[in-house]
Amino acid sequence: MSLAERVAKLPFWSQEVEPKPLTGGITNTNFVVAQGDEKFVVRMGHDIPMHGVMRFNELAACHAGFACGISPEVVYTEPGFMIMRFVEGKTLKQEDVIQQSYLERILPVIKVCHNEMPKKLRGPILSFWVFHVIRDYAAKLTEDNSRMIPRLPELLQVSEGLESIVGPISMVFGHNDLLSANFIDDGDKIWMIDWDYSGFTSPLFDLSNLASNNELTTEQERWLLKAYFGKESDDHLWKRYHAMKTASLLREAMWSMVSEIHSVIDFDYVAYTEENMARYERALEAFRKL
Repeated sequence: MSLAERVAKLPFWSQEVEPKPLTGGITNTNFVVAQGDEKFVVRMGHDIPMHGVMRFNELAACHAGFACGISPEVVYTEPGFMIMRFVEGKTLKQEDVIQQSYLERILPVIKVCHNEMPKKLRGPILSFWVFHVIRDYAAKLTEDNSRMIPRLPELLQVSEGLESIVGPISMVFGHNDLLSANFIDDGDKIWMIDWDYSGFTSPLFDLSNLASNNELTTEQERWLLKAYFGKESDDHLWKRYHAMKTASLLREAMWSMVSEIHSVIDFDYVAYTEENMARYERALEAFRKL
């Protein structure tokens, strides 16, 4: 039975449906399904322990995000499947996120995620500490005889130094995967989707992750920190922020290294690894000049 046929047989549907693949994802397999006048997104995927993706955590984040008005409603779940309402709108691209007008609309949504969603979360919730993720990925890559093994000691040493510079943190509930495609503009408001990696973390991770994923300018990064914290960033905060930004890029590269070995999705992970390693190395060079 094909994946589309499995989706079509889910008991949620009250009539015959024709699932259509939703392309673009590099963690899950997704379909769009029309039923009457309504449209839904079906996400297929089980736990992915090697990436810290646990579906109970994703579901709890989805429910909390919906309760806060920033994420679509989940209408059905069973093991391996989640159905949510389709948001009609524009899936953002990097060229959208880097526009100041979009940044000014995105930042309040991030603040809701950080500060309001914890009040709506129920049940066990994961944490997301990027430096633990990096250490865990390094161990997995060693076990799996990755082509990147020669680089791992150096990467771990850099990560340890970055972690010490980040230092003590305030804790918020983060999305932790702020790619442009995880924002949808319905013309009225911005929605956040794809909560696979969500968990309690430092606000600096989401801010630097947004900046690094979308290649914000230095001026935009300065604005982002001032708008988030309500004051100009001093040298200490600026350095901590850049340490987290460098770690964010390293984590993305190492995520791809692991995916090279284990993912069954048709995607060029080797090229993605090389792209993100280059971006990490540029960020590290800039960080060392601070």
